[in-house]
Amino acid sequence: MTTNPPALPAPTIPPLVVMGVQGSGKSTVGRLLAEKQGLRFIDGDDLHSADAKAKMASGHPLTDADRLPWLTRIAQTMADAQTAGESTVVACSALKLSYRDLMRSIVPGLVFAELFGDQAIVADRLSHRNHEYMPTNLLDSQFATLEPLAASEAGLRVSLTMTPDEIVGAITESNGRR
Repeated sequence: MTTNPPALPAPTIPPLVVMGVQGSGKSTVGRLLAEKQGLRFIDGDDLHSADAKAKMASGHPLTDADRLPWLTRIAQTMADAQTAGESTVVACSALKLSYRDLMRSIVPGLVFAELFGDQAIVADRLSHRNHEYMPTNLLDSQFATLEPLAASEAGLRVSLTMTPDEIVGAITESNGRR
């Protein structure tokens, strides 16, 4: 007699984007959350065009015109997964309200978890990592662009001073919402 492996519990969160500036822990938290929820994880960095990666690698921040096709690609990937019955967790900066609105227009019900904290903490984290194309000198432009998650938006803000496990617990406990 064969036994099937135990089924993963049904996801307790809606499609979710873990957002924030570079070095805030989006990929770490997103991967861990997806793993614990039995969901698919997508790193938004993997969906950047070669041109956008080259621009950032040369130390130039992306413009809205650079970001919009990327954000559309991410949201469409999430929508396609949702159509296939698969919920996703995505790591994506989603720095502006207009970016998040665009993504929500493609993925209704999309929720955001913003990892927020002091720029000095993030700068310290960045000094200990090497990123393929995101130099640390772009951190100032990321903080300048960041529009924190508004109270009217579906989602929650979580301090990046918590451990990744604590952040995942806070997101799960809140069901991805405030």
